[in-house]
Amino acid sequence: MNSSPLIQLLVLAGIAVFLIFRLKNVLGTRDGFEPGPAQAPTSDRSPTRDFEVIEGGPDLDITDHVDEHSDAAEALANMKRLEPGFNVTEFLGGARGAYEMIVMGYENGELADIQPFLAEDIYESFVDGVAAREDQGLTIEANFIGVRELKLIDATLDPDTNEAELTIRFTAELTSAVRNSEGEIIEGSLTDVKRQKDTWSFARPMGSDDPNWILVSTDG
Repeated sequence: MNSSPLIQLLVLAGIAVFLIFRLKNVLGTRDGFEPGPAQAPTSDRSPTRDFEVIEGGPDLDITDHVDEHSDAAEALANMKRLEPGFNVTEFLGGARGAYEMIVMGYENGELADIQPFLAEDIYESFVDGVAAREDQGLTIEANFIGVRELKLIDATLDPDTNEAELTIRFTAELTSAVRNSEGEIIEGSLTDVKRQKDTWSFARPMGSDDPNWILVSTDG
């Protein structure tokens, strides 16, 4: 019996098996999950996102700071409609810096630098306070440590004038000492840290060319 055809058949079968295994290694199997035809393909080059912003959903820049269904949230949304570039989180960051600048300007009696950021009545009250200290020969030596807490507690928008007003509660830490005309400390301390709480309101017409917010209230 001639065994040559049988040997050739076995060789061809072995080659076929080898090719099948190679193809499975390259292409993988199709036993697992397969996206349906309606699912859009994704690219490995696209950045990974932890969440998707759903059109018509809540504005996180607002709801991160006030209740979604509050009057303040509605006022903030209207501010954004009037001025699309307005960002609540960025505003609060600016308010943090403004608070330190204004507090230290008053403590040091350097009002000229902060006057552009104060409403007229606030500026006049600061002038009176500094003048009263000077009349008594008192000076203040202060060191601002930082704002420890900052919270947006209210927001309003006048529909007639488009003037926005945002009220913020600050909790800050600083050292402050009052010296008399002889340079003696008569109040406070240069080392003891005190916690100071203030509730301030800033106002500005939305859509105005002037980007500066003005301090209009300093309730403690």
